[in-house]
Amino acid sequence: MSQKYALALHGGAGPKAGEDYSVTEAHLAELAKEGEALLKAGETSLDVVKIMVANLESSGLYVAGKGAAPNIAGQFELDASIMEGHTRRSGSVSAIQDVVSPVGVAKAVLEKSPCVLITAEGANKFAHDEGFEKISNPKDYYVLPIGVSQADIEQEDMMHGTVGAVALDIYGNLAAATSTGGVFGKTEGRVGDTPLIGIGTWADDDIAISCTGTGEFFIRAGGALTTANGYKLAGDTLQEALWRMLDEVKRLGGDGGLIAVNRKGEIAMAFNSDGLKRAAISDNMELVSTTFTPCR
Repeated sequence: MSQKYALALHGGAGPKAGEDYSVTEAHLAELAKEGEALLKAGETSLDVVKIMVANLESSGLYVAGKGAAPNIAGQFELDASIMEGHTRRSGSVSAIQDVVSPVGVAKAVLEKSPCVLITAEGANKFAHDEGFEKISNPKDYYVLPIGVSQADIEQEDMMHGTVGAVALDIYGNLAAATSTGGVFGKTEGRVGDTPLIGIGTWADDDIAISCTGTGEFFIRAGGALTTANGYKLAGDTLQEALWRMLDEVKRLGGDGGLIAVNRKGEIAMAFNSDGLKRAAISDNMELVSTTFTPCR
């Protein structure tokens, strides 16, 4: 066991230039400190990324969990995934409705189901059977996150928001988790990159990644696993691996960002949108929490 640890969080790559995100930056900073304390106390990376993302979901500050936007039919369909690197255990849900913590359900899929991904009514039933807290009145529960207006929700230009966390624990193990309410004005049943293991989320023995952005383009660019392969097989630095995939997303017409941590405790974050709400801390890195500061 070592004392090396690292944690990075993101609150989505959809912030609009000119908006004030000091509240979300403060929230991410506070949460990162809590996550650091958990890692130093010996919590596993898997448990920490779940706790971090569940807190992001419940805050109502981001387009995930309580801050999710409805689809064109007025339904709230949410996606989430989680993965443990050294075992490759993973779980995800897509188009799940009326649960407080989609990432909690994803972790239960990882721990209690032979499946990796459960969707729609099957995910709803699984969450009910496992006793997850249900939202009785969705229209009263969900709120508009900071920087999001009703006009944003009604438009159909793929504006987006996602939350995620990646961590290295003191046992040398990596994990990642991601959760989203999806793009604004989405079609019923639309599923993006977030619940797809290897696209929106990935963790193995060497790297953990969480993505945020226009999911269709991340899927077409290969997402998190393309990033991991760039780092592990092509000889990219951690930062170069993030930009390899992100530049392909841009070439295809999309935008977004991603965060990653490797087994050395190095952290990298990148975005090609206006900004990326993010925070990071490690045993040899002071806390950083920012939105618009360039990564390249």
